[in-house]
Amino acid sequence: MTEKNVETGARAGGFHYAYAIVASCIAITFLPCALVLSCAGIFFTPVSQYFGVATAEFTLYFSVLNIAQMLTLPVAGKLLSRLDARAVLSAAVVLCALGLAGMSQCQAMWQFYVCGAVLGVGVCPLIYLSVPTLVNAWCVKRVGFFVGLCMAFTGIGGVVFNPVGTALINSGAEGWRTAYLVFAAIVAVGTLPFTLLVVRSRPEDKGLAPYGAGEAAAGDGAKAELSGVPAERAMRMPAFFALAAFCGVITLNQTIYQFLAGYAQSFADTMPAIAAASGIVASAAMGGQAVGKVVLGAVNDRSVHAGVVLGIGAGVAGVTLMWLFPGALALLLVGSFLFGVVYAMTTVQTPLLVRTVFGSADYTNIYSRVSMVGSLMSAVAAVLWGLVVDSAGGYPLMFVLGYGCMAVCLVLALFSLKARPHVA
Repeated sequence: MTEKNVETGARAGGFHYAYAIVASCIAITFLPCALVLSCAGIFFTPVSQYFGVATAEFTLYFSVLNIAQMLTLPVAGKLLSRLDARAVLSAAVVLCALGLAGMSQCQAMWQFYVCGAVLGVGVCPLIYLSVPTLVNAWCVKRVGFFVGLCMAFTGIGGVVFNPVGTALINSGAEGWRTAYLVFAAIVAVGTLPFTLLVVRSRPEDKGLAPYGAGEAAAGDGAKAELSGVPAERAMRMPAFFALAAFCGVITLNQTIYQFLAGYAQSFADTMPAIAAASGIVASAAMGGQAVGKVVLGAVNDRSVHAGVVLGIGAGVAGVTLMWLFPGALALLLVGSFLFGVVYAMTTVQTPLLVRTVFGSADYTNIYSRVSMVGSLMSAVAAVLWGLVVDSAGGYPLMFVLGYGCMAVCLVLALFSLKARPHVA
């Protein structure tokens, strides 16, 4: 069967199996990724108070989680490139469910740290590798849009499940245990049917061609050749180091989001209405992140350069509005929303840059190593920004350094695109 015939058969009735793959990716980001990562914050205070420890002592488990992710990434990348994605991703889902269930049974802080390590190993291939790997394998066109759409559900999952978890936590003295257990059940029951029964590593596994195969590429972001640079060669190139640095710095910049509510609260004495709206400010950034992921993905399908400029431009505009016009709530919310767009670059722009620069042939192995830098930065970024906020410079210094991070990211991204090797 020729490629044309295979593609025609795959699209019979207007449906391509790639849509089922995208649905599976949405389930992965909406459930395990959101419940492990986007909903972690609702447990910080109640668990710390229950055990009578400082919040930092409990939240150390999240640093353990990020370090475990960093160490797991290269292994997970190799496993996904060599083994059936169903086995790798299903095992990861099981680890997430076990980690959350284990959190519900912990009686000492060290046990939370062990569970954090289990969660880190489990969520690593799900949040970093599953979406870009599967979408790259199954799609030739609209890759950016599908990646952005799927990744948006990490934020949407947080919006949906944070209130659910909070209600469970408030249901009793040990409601946090119930919440962890319910989250574990949701992860297993909601995700395993997709990873076990729907996911396939590549179109050839079902006798199909990728979605959009044979159609003309719309722009530099739509080129998704199955050829590319081997990981061993890529990791010796300047473009690789630029992308790794980009991943680390954009992750550092992203973490400013965690301090936006505190920034609004810092006006409690002078502008109490702004301080009272601190939760809305943080929610605006989360909304910007969700919308930004979809928009950036669609823009990248036409031009990766345009995606980079749009994301950084939105972030700069957002910081400017938040810093210069904090007294105008509408402008503060717009600024927070725009900052959410540059936040979205971490999980959308980074994989699309790697794909554009190095091709698709050894994408998973290359991207897993680039992501290690971002995962390492995640483990220390909040502490670094906390030190900045607590310093004499305070929030103004945080915003100035944010400008610097975004400027560096712009240079690194454009350099990597200019220095990309010929993908034959």
